[in-house]
Amino acid sequence: MNSTHPAEAHLRGLGVCCALGNTVLHTLLVPDHLREKFYIGVLFAVGSALMLVVAVGLVTLKRPLAAWLTGALVNLGMIIGFVLSRTVGLPGGYYEPGWEPPYGPLSLLVEGIFVLAFLAWVGKGAAAGAAAPKAQYKASLERSALGPGPSKQ
Repeated sequence: MNSTHPAEAHLRGLGVCCALGNTVLHTLLVPDHLREKFYIGVLFAVGSALMLVVAVGLVTLKRPLAAWLTGALVNLGMIIGFVLSRTVGLPGGYYEPGWEPPYGPLSLLVEGIFVLAFLAWVGKGAAAGAAAPKAQYKASLERSALGPGPSKQ
């Protein structure tokens, strides 16, 4: 990982683990869902592939914002799809009763943790961004307090 800050490296690592967990869980469910409701199986396959790309992006990109955003959107979509499929149903009459243990709870867990890790990562970036101008301002004050440097005449 191309991170210089330990907190960012830990958040990226957590994101990678969640993305890979999501990929494995949904890939395992693709065959059954292709048979049950084809478009759901396709969505699971696409989501799995995207999360694999997200995991690679979190490891390799110097600035991983695109990977984090993609992962957060995919995970939020999966969470919303899960809730809708168990409440009002999805298009084509797709309705799932229950939680499908262990896959349902585990999927929600890794999806939710990924989104929380993304929010923490964004918060770390905002905090670091806010600290930079303060440090520049403080350095500027210190320079001006020293007075002008030696004059070259």
